[in-house]
Amino acid sequence: MQAWIHDAVRTPRGKARPDGGLASQQSYELVGALVRALQSRGGSPKEVESLILGCVGQIGDQGGNIALVSKLHAGIDESASAYALNNYCVSGLTAIGHGVVRVAGQRKAVLAGGVEMMSRVPFMSDKAGYYTDNSFPKRSRYVPVVLAADRLAEAQEISRAELDRLALISQQRAAAAESVPAFSASRIPIGTLSHDECVRPQTSAESLAAMAPGFAMLAEHYAAALDGPIDHRHTIAHAPPVCDGAALALVAGSPEIGGRSARARVLAYADAGGDPHASLLAGITAMHRALAQSGLTLDQMDRIEFMESFAVTMAIFLRDHTVDLTKVNVAGGHMAKGHPMGASGAILLSSLLDNLDQCGGRFGLVVCTGAGGVGAAMIVERTV
Repeated sequence: MQAWIHDAVRTPRGKARPDGGLASQQSYELVGALVRALQSRGGSPKEVESLILGCVGQIGDQGGNIALVSKLHAGIDESASAYALNNYCVSGLTAIGHGVVRVAGQRKAVLAGGVEMMSRVPFMSDKAGYYTDNSFPKRSRYVPVVLAADRLAEAQEISRAELDRLALISQQRAAAAESVPAFSASRIPIGTLSHDECVRPQTSAESLAAMAPGFAMLAEHYAAALDGPIDHRHTIAHAPPVCDGAALALVAGSPEIGGRSARARVLAYADAGGDPHASLLAGITAMHRALAQSGLTLDQMDRIEFMESFAVTMAIFLRDHTVDLTKVNVAGGHMAKGHPMGASGAILLSSLLDNLDQCGGRFGLVVCTGAGGVGAAMIVERTV
């Protein structure tokens, strides 16, 4: 595949509440800060032909084509196109995938990534009719992703103890990573926020075990879409915190722009749909497609960023695949750092490049999964 990632930068992740570290920012301001950061790091992002942004909550402060608004704010050339897309939680990686397809084999460059300000546009703010439409077959009706995670854990026989174990690993690694600058080399401070704000360093096995399941009350409102009672296993510690954040990648069809070499070559990109009832497994399908495209295997990956949509997705991935956990989410994952929905896939790609640089690795994999059976995956080869 003739496409390269010249650079990929991300904001810190701020808590999605009025006093959160990014809450005073507008979405387009986060994107603008990342455009300036790319420029200062030696890229040429103001000369790109397109800006493609993933964003789930495209209403209110994120309405009006947030990609176009961001382009105008950032001063990107007026001739560049700009569009936003919504592919639920994998939107940021889908946007970069669109960019890869657009530039492959051509001397073009695009900016692609995602942004989500959940402090300004909360989850499900679009109030889509689908969320409550019981005319769909039961298997296809909307079920909030937290309930889908509980239902999946029960169906796949993932124990509460395993969920706790993986949540603790995520928190411990995220806390430890803050003292290793290489892990955050492409994380750009915004205002006074320079760290991922949702990490809980004091998390312990005992505190996790003491927490009650967090989502049983929600099931009452979606009883018509569920197949009877659920054995609720996920606590809020097993769910990624809602947060604010953004990330951008400079993608080009040439390994050099303005004399600067790319950080990585894209070897494969794949997306996938899946069983809407199981909801959170399509990322694994996309992963297998990307591996098949690249001709590589999981054990050849030096680093893997696997989206911890909920603890259950990580548990299933590790159970069903032979993979070295010391290579997966080495600086912590979503359960610790948070999930700014439309931005997450792009954030994970930026993190992956930092992690590959830190270990001097060659091959890296990003796997993203989301509600309703959506998934995407990308494999890159480090080139610097």
